[in-house]
Amino acid sequence: MTGRPIAVEAPVAVEVDGFGYAVMMMTPADLEAFAVGFMLTERLADSATDILDVEPFEAEAGWILRIALSERCRGRIHDRVRHRTSDTGCGLCGISGLEQLRRPVAAPPPRPEVEVDALFAALAGLRAHQPLNARTGAVHAAAACDRGGSIIATYEDVGRHNALDKLVGAMASTRSVIDGFIVVTSRISFEMVDKALVAGAPLLIGVSAPTTLAIDHAVTHGLTMLALARSDAILIANDPWNLFTAGSEGGT
Repeated sequence: MTGRPIAVEAPVAVEVDGFGYAVMMMTPADLEAFAVGFMLTERLADSATDILDVEPFEAEAGWILRIALSERCRGRIHDRVRHRTSDTGCGLCGISGLEQLRRPVAAPPPRPEVEVDALFAALAGLRAHQPLNARTGAVHAAAACDRGGSIIATYEDVGRHNALDKLVGAMASTRSVIDGFIVVTSRISFEMVDKALVAGAPLLIGVSAPTTLAIDHAVTHGLTMLALARSDAILIANDPWNLFTAGSEGGT
């Protein structure tokens, strides 16, 4: 047994207006940001102002995260809980049928205004913004970058979905716009694309591969998506604006 720090993974029970909604296995840090992001990506709130209160506290078996929604959004949790068949620690919570995968997107993502050099600059600088992973080697990160590739915010978690929800929530709480792109240190699955769409990001980059459903979701909503991002090459998963296709490394 070495002295290397171990990443904390704990159950966090999410309660919304008194209803038990989900139990997430996650890193119990930045829970307020996670609460806001989770409510937005679950479509239980439309903006950070719809979340009236967030109260995280540690219990004997884990953590409890109590969230209060505005009156205009309160009916959504009632409907979701009434029709829900199961909880999940990752992926898509609170849905009862495959048809509910077609979740609404408020607006199509904008055209990315970034150069390829900015993408590689962000990838090169990302490690310095992952202190928890540097200590444990066991957590994912989600980072918001500006158009020049500078990293403006990064959140970490043992769960890739949770890291991205924390980022979405933090940016929404400060009314910050992601005008560059999001980088995630994981594969890109359907729900990661969905959360990037809620965040209004022009571009999503993953260091691992995308799934078929993730590509379909990105194509449907016009999200530019790059994957398998390395220091010398990036796979083009979806490029609706034809910004990276000509003369780029990788390709679809």
